[in-house]
Amino acid sequence: QVQLVESGGGLVQPGGSLRLSCAASGSIFSIYAMGWYRQAPGKQRELVAVITSGGNTNYADSVKGRFTISRDNAKNTVYLQMNSLKPEDTAVYYCNALISAYWGASITDYWGQGTQVTVSS
Repeated sequence: QVQLVESGGGLVQPGGSLRLSCAASGSIFSIYAMGWYRQAPGKQRELVAVITSGGNTNYADSVKGRFTISRDNAKNTVYLQMNSLKPEDTAVYYCNALISAYWGASITDYWGQGTQVTVSS
């Protein structure tokens, strides 16, 4: 079993910053890409940012220049530093990871439980 545990959400004023963390634990042989998605009320879940095991990153156009994704492979943890937050960034943020549990195992898609980020004055 693999668990992804997120932390760091909350309420912040426009222009403020938050840092999300997501730690993976359990039966893990290798973690491939890790990323963050978000879902606002009445909208579909969308990709925010993703980082590969080699450190390559990709961002949604709406967050480029404001958000930074990083990972600590030794801790199986991914971070999302969010700066210059806007009301439209308000959503539930979900951590995602592609993980194989042992040598030769298939890669499985795992999700965290989600953490609320609210940007409001």
